[in-house]
Parts: sequence; structure tokens; C-alpha cells
Amino acid sequence: MKQIPNLFTLLNLVLGFLAIIVILQNGITIANGPTGEYLIDMPEKIWMASLFIGLAAVVDFFDGFVARLLKASSEMGKQLDSLADVVSFGVAPGLILYQFLRLSMAKEINGLDASILWTLPAVLVPCAAAYRLARFNIDTRQSYGFIGVPVPAVGMVVASFPLMYWSGNNEAITSLFTNKWALYAIILVLSYLMVSTLPIMAFKFKNFSIKDNLSRYLVIGLAIIAALLLKWAAMPVVFLAYIIVSLAFKNRTE
Repeated sequence: MKQIPNLFTLLNLVLGFLAIIVILQNGITIANGPTGEYLIDMPEKIWMASLFIGLAAVVDFFDGFVARLLKASSEMGKQLDSLADVVSFGVAPGLILYQFLRLSMAKEINGLDASILWTLPAVLVPCAAAYRLARFNIDTRQSYGFIGVPVPAVGMVVASFPLMYWSGNNEAITSLFTNKWALYAIILVLSYLMVSTLPIMAFKFKNFSIKDNLSRYLVIGLAIIAALLLKWAAMPVVFLAYIIVSLAFKNRTE
């Protein structure tokens, strides 16, 4: 029985691995356009990675719930959870950003001849995720709150990018995700938020009273409204609201 939570954690890792496979086998084809630009096609579309990362987030939530339910929490489970999170919410999202950087380079004249160094900033996301999780494992103050934005939250917001790119017809969004400078800014902001010391609330309920959980209910309510109005574009909005509400309520991380 004590190994059941660990099996959930390993499933999290498996789903992250599947996301990586889909990201790397995306079927990108590139051809010269009539005016010298490059035409880009992605037959398999890496939006499948978003599905696997989303499922990994669900499993990541339930492994802790199952561990508490079975009273099977352990130091090994804590370490294993962080290792799985690095893969599912660090490496996989980093590769999504890497592929978007490839697309942004391919759009430019002679972009295919550009140095790989232009895509390497994507590695900052998994590095920041690993640092954030290592710090979490040795910090005893983060029982009902977080110091820095949790890695799964960043992983989920990056996982929404392919869905926003391919499911919508918004030219502004398409241009944003194929602009390397915008992508660099996103990478820097997300990496900073993970390694920062900002006090961020956790969705762990000591009770369900409105008084003690007003900030949590507020984010949940905003998430529902945003999902109905914005569909996949809701994720970045909810992510931003999550940070703002956390700071506004100044949740303590002890």
C-alpha cells in the first residue's frame, strides 16, 4: 500500500516522457516560399504534448492526496515527486519553448542558417525548475504556501501555448509565439518567478470556510470565468491572477 503513491508519481514521469516524445517527433517540414521566406508545416502538432502535461498535473495532484489518504508519505516519495516534476513540468515545457524558438527562427530570411545559440535560452526553464524543486525539498517553511511560483503552474501555462497557437485564429497570438524576442521575455519571466522568493499560496485546504480560503476561492472563480470566455487562452490569465491574488493576500509560507 505504501508504494501506491509512488506509482502515481512514476505515472507523472511517464506522461512527461510521452510529452517529450511528441514534442521531438513533431513532423516539422520547411520549404522555400515564393518571396524567399520559409513556409512551415507541423503535421503532428505538438498540442498533444499539452494533453500529456495536463494529465501529468492531474496525477501530480492525486499522488499527494493518495499519500495523505493512505498515510504513506515518505522522504523517498518527496524526492521522487520532484524528479518527476522536473521532467513533466521543466524539461517538457522547455522543449515546447525550444520548438517555438525554432519556428520563430524559421520565419526569418536565412533563419535556418542561424546558430543554435538562438534557441538555447529555452534551457533556462528546466534549469530554474530543477533549482526551485531542490530548494523546496530542503525548505521546511512551505507546508501551506510556496516560496516562488510552483513548477507545475509554470509547466501548465507553457503547455497551453501550443493549444492557443493551433486552436485559435488570432493573428496576434500566432505572431507572439513566433517572435523570438517575445519568447525570450516569456522564458526570463517564468524562470525568474520559479527561483524568486515571492510568497505564493498553495491549494491545500485546512478547512473549507470562505474566511480562511477567500484567496483560493477567488482564483477558482476567476479560472472558471476565464475558461468560459477565453478557452485555452485562459491559462496565462489564470496564472497571472494566481500570482497577483497570492501577493495581494500576502499568504505566508510557514
